[in-house]
Amino acid sequence: MPGTAAAARRGTKRLGEQLVERGCISQDQLSLALKQQERTGGRLGEILVALGFTTEQEITSSLAAQAGVEPVDLSRCDVSGEVLSLLDESFCRERTVLPLSADESIVRLVMADTFDVLTVDEVSQRTGLAVEVLAAPESAVLEALDRAFGLGKRGSLEELIAEAVAASRTSRAEGVQGIAGEQPVVRLVDAILREGVRAGSTDVHIEPEERVVRTRNRIDGVLVASITLPKSLQAAIAARIKLLADLDISETRLPQDGKFTADVDRRRLSVRVSTIPTIHGENVVMRILDKSKVVVGIEDLGFSEGNLKAFSAAIARTSGIILVTGPTGSGKTTTLYAALKAINTMDRKIATLEDPVEYELPVIRQSQVHAQAGFTFAAGLRSLLRQDPDVILVGEMRDAETVETALRAAMTGHLVLSTLHTNSAVGALARLLDMGVEPFLLGSTLVAVMAQRLMRKLCVECRRPDENPDAAECRGLGIEPARAGVLYRPVGCPRCNGTGYKGRRAVTEILTVTQAIAREIAGRTGAERIAELARREGMTSMLDEARRIVLSGETTVGEALRHTWDTDRSALASFGAKGIA
Repeated sequence: MPGTAAAARRGTKRLGEQLVERGCISQDQLSLALKQQERTGGRLGEILVALGFTTEQEITSSLAAQAGVEPVDLSRCDVSGEVLSLLDESFCRERTVLPLSADESIVRLVMADTFDVLTVDEVSQRTGLAVEVLAAPESAVLEALDRAFGLGKRGSLEELIAEAVAASRTSRAEGVQGIAGEQPVVRLVDAILREGVRAGSTDVHIEPEERVVRTRNRIDGVLVASITLPKSLQAAIAARIKLLADLDISETRLPQDGKFTADVDRRRLSVRVSTIPTIHGENVVMRILDKSKVVVGIEDLGFSEGNLKAFSAAIARTSGIILVTGPTGSGKTTTLYAALKAINTMDRKIATLEDPVEYELPVIRQSQVHAQAGFTFAAGLRSLLRQDPDVILVGEMRDAETVETALRAAMTGHLVLSTLHTNSAVGALARLLDMGVEPFLLGSTLVAVMAQRLMRKLCVECRRPDENPDAAECRGLGIEPARAGVLYRPVGCPRCNGTGYKGRRAVTEILTVTQAIAREIAGRTGAERIAELARREGMTSMLDEARRIVLSGETTVGEALRHTWDTDRSALASFGAKGIA
């Protein structure tokens, strides 16, 4: 039968060949990974993920297809205690398997390695049942095991907190550094980070108040309250994190920045640490950077068909400037990395200047600016141009000197990608002109500007039709409820941690600088006329795109307004009825 141990033994094509056929990686990337495998050994899938060429999910899907088994989304599955009793916890963790369900003759077993036939045979012997194999990523299986066996719950954290408090009172170690090294404190900090990672956080905030220390996790762009810690642990926890990040423990009056690596659920994560003094003590923020999650294809970013086509055409150019705009946390870095992944080949040299380097990308030459040492974006860009690059990513257009150097690089045959903090695509023109760029130069070098936001998506498990949508909100988005069809509202369930939302998607607008628009820019035309011309040539505004997403049932009217209320309006206001001049 499909999905049994017999199916798990088949496989007609090698993993690398399947990934190339599915468009997950290129042939050049496969060749590079195979050479790395020859040098270091190990599994090809793990090497491809480590190099940043693909993701764990894509590997799992390919292996499942190769083995003839079905992939399963464990976030939507509940496991009964009766099924769990078929296998002990230590065996499940050692083999990275989870019994999902069973009947009188078959146990359905979720496996990270669907070709591990020895484990399949052993499960069959232990349970006395035939085994039907299902596939899931290793990290998903480990998270499901934690949920199933009750680990990572509030009770376990409370026990760790009690142990840490007791250790801080009875410790014979001298000073806060000694207490920070006590095992209960070490385990508690590990648990705080682990809970944040498993909740899908991008940032973990540790915030001291007058009597307690609160922790909050930023999930899908919104801060969510987590555990509350005793005030007595404040100094020890901050010191432990500063020790990990190689910061000065004795300095509590000045901000500090550092980083460290951590292994959570067999994933190697990079954690950036920022501390700043407040009236109640040091505030600590840990930014979690998971390489396996950022390396996505541009087709996975949630672009509409038209915007995907426009962005793909822009990054296929060999020269010019492409800008991605939006506020902090709008996914600009993710989009630029996805673009680099799409154009990264062995016959093209790509270099980056970043502050800081958030993710290490294979083959690409990455540099981190150091302003105090004089290695600024502008200075680094001038040096990079002597390194014979084809494509340059500049982390941010911060000053006129950087912009001028980037423009000259684009004029001399380089493709330059960068970011800018503006609310809309048209607003980027005003910002650049305010920085002293000549209109004719901007019109001749700018290829495209994409503005974007990240909107939360409704949880498909618990969303419900909104029978009484807010009329004012609907008017703000240009929706008539009577003609809109079904609009949805969030409810909340275990899958989405009670928020009603699960995951985010990009909402974008792309201004492609055609010859007609370039002439308008060079002629110092006002923003309204440029925006109108761009729409006539096919640009969809971010507000229109958000409306489409709401009507498709992916998000709510309120969420769409929260991210797009200022895009069309403030862009035109700042860039003006007064025009470019």
